[in-house]
Amino acid sequence: MSAIEQKLVAQGLALPPPRAPVANYLRTKRSGELLFVSGLVSTLCGAVGDEVTPEAAKIAARDTMIDLLALVKHDIGDLDRIVSVEQVRGFVRSAPDFMAQPAVIDGASDLLISLWNEAGRHARTATGVAELPYGAAVQLEMILRVRD
Repeated sequence: MSAIEQKLVAQGLALPPPRAPVANYLRTKRSGELLFVSGLVSTLCGAVGDEVTPEAAKIAARDTMIDLLALVKHDIGDLDRIVSVEQVRGFVRSAPDFMAQPAVIDGASDLLISLWNEAGRHARTATGVAELPYGAAVQLEMILRVRD
């Protein structure tokens, strides 16, 4: 078990089996040291600030990041190969008056920082949207720097 997975376990978390792509795309694509990780939606559905509380959406963002890490592990073999998290893009299905998208996406960012410390700090976008695939509350994608 990698050091990163041990940190997850210490937090009471674990990597699930990776989800298969739902359409015609790659889960990850490497270019040099960069690994581009395709968007993945949360299993939690509904508009945040209406059907979904911000607290539940923040947990969904964390859990979706765990799902993304499971995909990355499947594709690169070992999460300890991640040198740094470069960027996270987060999309929050939002009720018309909901404006706390950054607080929701903190669920994902806080997890990454807890696992990689300073190397887990990243550039980020947190955007509110009217709809997400399958009615999901949150969608995340990211760019990582990895070593051979």
